[in-house]
Amino acid sequence: MNRLVCRQTAAGLALALADSTDDAGSRGVVLAHDARHGSAVFADDIAEVLTTHGLDVHRISGPAPTPLAAFAVRHLGAAAGVVVTASHNPAQDNGIKVYWSDGAQIVEPLDRRIAERIDRVARGEATVDVATVAGQVHDLGPVVAGTQLVEAYLKEAVTLVPAVQRMTRPLAVTSLHGVGADLLELTLARGGHGDVHHVAAQRDPDPDFPTVVFPNPEEPGSMDLVIRLAESVHADLALANDPDADRLAVAAPTPEGRWRILTGDEVGALLAAHLLALTSGVQDRLVTTTIVSSRLLSAMAEAAGVHYAETLTGFKWLCRPGLDHPEWHQVIAYEEALGYALGPTARDKDGITAALVAADMAAALHASGRSVWNVLDDLAREHGAHVTSNGSVRLEGPDATQRMLALTARLEQDPPSTGYVGGR
Repeated sequence: MNRLVCRQTAAGLALALADSTDDAGSRGVVLAHDARHGSAVFADDIAEVLTTHGLDVHRISGPAPTPLAAFAVRHLGAAAGVVVTASHNPAQDNGIKVYWSDGAQIVEPLDRRIAERIDRVARGEATVDVATVAGQVHDLGPVVAGTQLVEAYLKEAVTLVPAVQRMTRPLAVTSLHGVGADLLELTLARGGHGDVHHVAAQRDPDPDFPTVVFPNPEEPGSMDLVIRLAESVHADLALANDPDADRLAVAAPTPEGRWRILTGDEVGALLAAHLLALTSGVQDRLVTTTIVSSRLLSAMAEAAGVHYAETLTGFKWLCRPGLDHPEWHQVIAYEEALGYALGPTARDKDGITAALVAADMAAALHASGRSVWNVLDDLAREHGAHVTSNGSVRLEGPDATQRMLALTARLEQDPPSTGYVGGR
């Protein structure tokens, strides 16, 4: 990831847009970046290339969470969206996420067509004719209350939770040195959750991620500080966004008083149960998950009489059932890797709105004298116990690929005698 790669990528995207639609220039491209090393400069390069070739750029000022950019593509009717971010990768990484006009991440054959054009640009075999009239950069403003984009996002976010006023409880949250804190706090406040305690040492962006070994809320130790804060303020939940705020991790105190981090499958089941209850009067509801996630959602869907879909991993696939069936009301699409798209219009995972719904769920449970553990027990009694366990094998060094292939070959020759390889 360097400036040349960013410029080549922007040129390839401009070519693909020119081939796909006649009005891409006026509809423009949403552009956002996180706070990692180089992200702002990379975004400057992308904006320059896109505008040079006649494409308007709708740019969020300063670092911004990925879910806000994905929302902006839909909200503005843009032709595409680009976010410079490496999400929850190590500090030295960076990357580019590309969205199409539907607000979803690109899939084949579109991704292949864009990649081919990027390669042609890199080889000097293709150029985009410089436009007679350059595109304009439209400033969408920073992530603060009052800007049109942020207010539109907040308006849609609060539709996920009921209008009734709940007696909210303290919440402990962290953004893991990422860019989600401002939008998270605004969203929680608009949803009626004012007693929010942020881990001060991790609230503001820091591209070096100094308090965590690995800025991924799935990694051991990443939630230590927010759990400690949650204990001190007697919170019902501890919530953690990853650095670009498209994922959410949740921890809660057990009946014995020990804090435990919930798995992505547990959080997915809890959010689904809460939202299915809130949308009980809606017809043709849809829930979606992936082939490596728990089968519990399937059982819940059958019992509730709602549509159920199962896709390959990744939200570029998880959003497809909702896109393919706009007449259905998407309730939730989730994957076990802490990604949740909530509501009928969401086309990518959003850790901010997931935090809002989790907070609403916790307040509702507290009001009825219950906890997340009671809900999980109820689901197990009704649908059977569903147990999943995630793990990873980290391979480093010049021979990492060969060792990974050797491990895969051994698993194929001598597969586990129980369970499923792949996460079920």
